[in-house]
Amino acid sequence: MTAATTTQAVRRVTTLLPQRSDWTAVRRNPTRDLLAGLTVAVVALPLALAFGVASGLGAQAGLVTAVVAGAIAAVFGGSNLQVSGPTGAMTVVLVPVMAQFGTTGVLMVGVMAGVLLIGLAVARLGRYVRYLPAPVIEGFTAGIAVVIALQQVPAALGVADAHGEKVWAAAADAVGRFAGDPHPASVMVALGVAAVMLLGARWRPGLPFSLIAVALATILASVTSLDLTPIGALPAGLPAPSLGFLDLHAVSALLPSALAVATLAALESLLSATVADAMSVNEQHDPDRELFGQGLANLVAPVFGGIPATAAIARTAVNVRAGAGSKLASLTHAVALGVIVLAAAPLVSHIPLAALAGVLLATTVRMVEASALLALARSTRGDALVLALTFTVTVAFDLVTAVVVGLGVAVVLALRAVARTVRLEQVPLESGDHSAEEHELLAEHIVAYRLDGPLFFAAAHHFLLELTEVADVRVVILRMSRVSTIDATGAQVLGDAIARLQRRGITVLLSGIAPEHEQILNTLGLAVQLQRDGHVFPDTPTAIAYARHHVLPTPPTTA
Repeated sequence: MTAATTTQAVRRVTTLLPQRSDWTAVRRNPTRDLLAGLTVAVVALPLALAFGVASGLGAQAGLVTAVVAGAIAAVFGGSNLQVSGPTGAMTVVLVPVMAQFGTTGVLMVGVMAGVLLIGLAVARLGRYVRYLPAPVIEGFTAGIAVVIALQQVPAALGVADAHGEKVWAAAADAVGRFAGDPHPASVMVALGVAAVMLLGARWRPGLPFSLIAVALATILASVTSLDLTPIGALPAGLPAPSLGFLDLHAVSALLPSALAVATLAALESLLSATVADAMSVNEQHDPDRELFGQGLANLVAPVFGGIPATAAIARTAVNVRAGAGSKLASLTHAVALGVIVLAAAPLVSHIPLAALAGVLLATTVRMVEASALLALARSTRGDALVLALTFTVTVAFDLVTAVVVGLGVAVVLALRAVARTVRLEQVPLESGDHSAEEHELLAEHIVAYRLDGPLFFAAAHHFLLELTEVADVRVVILRMSRVSTIDATGAQVLGDAIARLQRRGITVLLSGIAPEHEQILNTLGLAVQLQRDGHVFPDTPTAIAYARHHVLPTPPTTA
């Protein structure tokens, strides 16, 4: 590695670190940021507990994640308004990992995902997430909501030992067990908490109804003899850091799950940051720094027993609505949750699992925007297909497969649509001041075609068929000035079409080739012979003149 390359790499990493300008916003209104952070902490507490339980590592893992990952992402992230922590979408990926590899596997996945996210940040790939099609995003978001809801069915029904390889199978097993031995108290608590959250949000959106509902359910469980399972004892403080879970031999087996977590963290974080920018004034996040912050958060949180984390749109929206204007608000949120872990762990341990299931059920309802789904479903058949396919695969299989399938189908449909824009259009030749006999000769023996749009692999076959059907001509002029792009396949098909025409005795002339397109044609050796023969021209009139005087036979002169 040269000194220049090393210097460039150091500069690239330096730009990902916190900047002095990040904290100038703190001095504007620190009181408002502190209050916003406390507000978010109140909302985030039940969510952190619920997502920790849903992941399989327990409520304490959710709290640790909210504290550690929330603080690190706040300091190193690329958004002033972003709030990070455990999310429901992550539990969709983590549950199968927990079932197969246990706690060690989940912690390893978090560290590996952190490394991948840092790699994406250093490679400056954050800006490309914005190109993910909306039907794919909406499809897997709706699918994740359904999966999270299915995950809560056993806890909501009071069934502790539901079995099933897929989440829908476990939910069905829980329903069957509940039918044989019903526990109405759990169902009533779960539905009651969800109802309070959903109805309360419409009545008073600013109040933390999730915390209110969980507190009421906990009091109800304490003063009555309802058969409700609590979340269990929590540690009085953050666990001691440990690297004992690291197992290099498990890297290959856990890599697919780590890729899924990294992909999900990147998507959720950058989408959340975009939403935060839209909700605020004069805010613009740095996508690469945001990935770097999320990568560090996921790298460190497992060391303290936390699960993989990402930015959360719901908590970020609460932060913005509460008046946050700097990173101090999200950092305050993490510190406040840390104080709760230290001071209120015994109280938190009595929260019923059914209450947390109700929190997540309400969260899934909020995740799905029916109007957006209907608008996409009605827009085009292609968008509706991608939306439905991504949703179905997410529920039936897994998130990574859903994104790959949805993105693959979207790309194919997009290529088909772009290929249809390519046109091979015959254009009239300008006669100028030629005689009627000359014009008739030109019209009979010379034909010009204008190529519009991209000439690439998806459109090349159609182009070849259309061009080689030319008949009754001596000269074909291909006007290339409106070709927007050309790839290797398009260039090879163009060369094949030219060769077929030449074998029929037809002279082919090219005009108006852009320099970058000419380079591709020369690299593949397709325009070399035409250039040697003098059949490549800067414009169409020059090509017409050449065809008239050098290709067609000169009319006999009359004495």
